[in-house]
Amino acid sequence: MWESFGWGAIGASSLIAGGLLAMWVPISRRLLGLIMAFGAGVLISAVAFELVQEASFNSSGHGWVVAGLFVGSAVYFTGDWAIERGGGEGGMGLPITLGIVLDGIPESFVLGLTVLQDGKVSAAFLVAVFLSNLPEAIGATTGLLESGWSRLRVNLLWIAVTLVSALSALAGYALLDGASGDMIAFVLAFAAGAILTMLADSMMPEAFANGGKLAGIVTTFGFATAFAINLLE
Repeated sequence: MWESFGWGAIGASSLIAGGLLAMWVPISRRLLGLIMAFGAGVLISAVAFELVQEASFNSSGHGWVVAGLFVGSAVYFTGDWAIERGGGEGGMGLPITLGIVLDGIPESFVLGLTVLQDGKVSAAFLVAVFLSNLPEAIGATTGLLESGWSRLRVNLLWIAVTLVSALSALAGYALLDGASGDMIAFVLAFAAGAILTMLADSMMPEAFANGGKLAGIVTTFGFATAFAINLLE
């Protein structure tokens, strides 16, 4: 059971690494845009092949998948709206962070579930989670620092999110044992809906605004990388 906690922590540890990288390595706005474009491509692949497709396979009917998609989207939209209404203290950082949390908790549940079902973690899914977290954390950290957050506060945020993700993987192992396929489908689709809304609202606009037209090619490369990992597994 505790193996799932460890895998959840490893998958989310790239948030801490991405945060530290953004703090200590000079990253130009253009490079930041291209990094976010790569992460967007990875996330699109994860949504298509690791979340929605798996949700469809597990569901007894497509209604659960559709419901999960729109509930995840609505929850992200509402949270993003509340952040903006409250003054948007974290700039683009808080919307991306919200997406990380709404995506990361269901994803970690799934990591725990794969350990429960197969006795080992899904390598493709773990790598996809790790790769997508890295550019998200770089982009969010940059936004948070620019809005006035201290480095200590940002580091504590990523440590807390990593711990929550690890606990979510443990919960996935413990709570999803015997869960219906429809429940699993809803959890997967919820994560997908939150990710897609975050990509459209925050991550991809920033990627193209800073990275220029090259962002499209880099997004495709990110998608191809994650898809190749999925095929290799």
